[in-house]
Amino acid sequence: MAKTISRDDLKAKIHRKDDLLLVATLPAPAYHHHHLPGAINLPPESVTSLAAQILPDKNAEIVVYCASPT
Repeated sequence: MAKTISRDDLKAKIHRKDDLLLVATLPAPAYHHHHLPGAINLPPESVTSLAAQILPDKNAEIVVYCASPT
């Protein structure tokens, strides 16, 4: 089940060191220049082909973010 969390909620989760997988969906150049610490990248053009490999645990808490301001 997907839900949206606020930036403040994400900041709190990171600060508490919650067990989560942080995934950036950014083009490679953007990821290399600007990503949150500990985030792995799943470029938008590769989501379909790489998601199952990179995100094998379907029960894990996964937080996905992109460059959108929302």
